[in-house]
Formats: sequence, C-alpha cells, structure tokens
Amino acid sequence: MATVRLDIKTETALKRLTVKRGKTRSEVVREAITRLADEEEKPRSAYQRLQAFVGVVDSGGRQLSTETGKRLREILEERSGARRPG
Repeated sequence: MATVRLDIKTETALKRLTVKRGKTRSEVVREAITRLADEEEKPRSAYQRLQAFVGVVDSGGRQLSTETGKRLREILEERSGARRPG
C-alpha cells in the first residue's frame, strides 16, 4: 500500500478521471502507473534516446555543419598525403 500527496491540479484531474471512467481513485492510479511502466519498457529509437541532447551543443561559432563535405575531403587528402612517401 502506498500513500501519495497530490497538488490541486493533479487531484482535480484524478477526480475527473474517476467520474469519467466510473472507477475508484485507486483503479485510476494503478492504471496510470501500469501505462507508464509499459511505456518505459518499449524499445526506443536512437533519436528518441538522444532527443534531449539534439541542438544543445555550442560550436563556439565555428559553423561546423557548413561545407562539411569540403572539410572532410581536405582532411582525407591531408591524411592520404601524409602516408605517401615522398
């Protein structure tokens, strides 16, 4: 058995759900917990797991996403040139 304290907004929502669904407060709370637990167990995509981090990195004004192909080519040319005897 558990005791939970609810703020007024949540208490109002709980009362509204009990009336709408014709269930007791305990039944509504158990159902909500079951749904949340089921959601946690579902596999999430890489995007869903990293969504909180998308767009939070600051490059310091280096504009890293512009001309990436050009920069990659330069890096690869530098690396391949370093390997060649000469």
